[in-house]
Parts: sequence; structure tokens; C-alpha cells
Amino acid sequence: MSDSIHDEPPQESAFRLGNLPEDPAVLKVYQTGELTVVGFGGRDVPDEVCIAAYRTQLFDLIAQHNCKTLAFDLTGVQLIPSGMLGVLSSIRQRVEHVELYNPSPDVLDVLRITKFDQLFAIKEVAF
Repeated sequence: MSDSIHDEPPQESAFRLGNLPEDPAVLKVYQTGELTVVGFGGRDVPDEVCIAAYRTQLFDLIAQHNCKTLAFDLTGVQLIPSGMLGVLSSIRQRVEHVELYNPSPDVLDVLRITKFDQLFAIKEVAF
């Protein structure tokens, strides 16, 4: 199934995560508001060192934009550290819906094994 998240091309911006190294520390924010879409720039989610900073910054992003649905663009992501699964679970308690866009087969396997595929809406989305 292919869903479009909005009619116009996403307005991408960088969301700095504190004073972490530049490459792994920048979330790509494609859209903000009740539906907020973030991604990792086609790279794997950084290791456990960055996870706490991601959690804090994502919670701030949710609060600042009155986010009801937080979507993660996982295009190009092959690995998700276990700590990020914890962040996804924590975020689920702060928003009405969490959506995961374009997970790779490996990421889908992890989501199925952990039963997280039952907690989040998983969609194939064309950007």
C-alpha cells in the first residue's frame, strides 16, 4: 500500500541534537504539526550513545508542535539499536499514533520478533 503524507514535497530541516557529533546527531524533520515526520537521512540509527539525546529531543519536538502522530521515515535504515525500540515505546505513550515508513526487511523482522509491529502503523510511503 502506498500512502502520501501530504501533497507538497516535504520541507526538510535539520534538528540539532545537543552537542553530539554532526553526522549521527541530526534528525531530518520533514514535517511538523499534528503529523510530524522525522527521519535519519537514509542512515542507520546511531548507536546507544545517541539514543538518550534522541529521546529528549523527540519529546521536545512532540511538545513544541502539539504532535498527535509521530512518523519515522526509515528509508535506507538497515539496523535499529535496541535502545531505539525503547524510545519508540516511550514515544507511543506521548502521542496518539506512531507510524513507521518504509522499514527494510531486516527492520521488519526485528519489529515482528519483538511484536512491535502490533504497536505501530507500518506503511510504505513514496516521498
